[in-house]
Amino acid sequence: MPDLRTFRPGSTRIVAYAVAVIMLVLTVVIALALPDDIYFTTAETITLWLIIGAVLVLLHGVGRSYVKATDEGVEVLNGYRRHMVPWSDIKGFAMNTGAPWPTLVTLDDERVNLFAIQGSDGSYAREAVTYLRGRLS
Repeated sequence: MPDLRTFRPGSTRIVAYAVAVIMLVLTVVIALALPDDIYFTTAETITLWLIIGAVLVLLHGVGRSYVKATDEGVEVLNGYRRHMVPWSDIKGFAMNTGAPWPTLVTLDDERVNLFAIQGSDGSYAREAVTYLRGRLS
């Protein structure tokens, strides 16, 4: 049976979705608390919801990120951009001290950031990088 694993951001994912919920709740609470003599024009309302929508899309991009080790290679989803790198094209994985996330390095010296493995997650991040490096052997 193959040893396949998927890594997702830990605390970063929780914070992203918590901020999204808090932002929506605060928007509704403030809208309901405004006095009747204060109102927004249609253009202002549309602009407000477009900004809120853009922030929610960005937060969801952070939350949905993942790194998946498959038999074929490493699949990386950073926000809304997907990379599939075969094992044969991978030179290694770099995770410098203090780095926010590791980097996948290809044989062509291209680099793919692995946003789903957050350095702030400590031992989880170190274990993930160790696992990925072990798959290269």
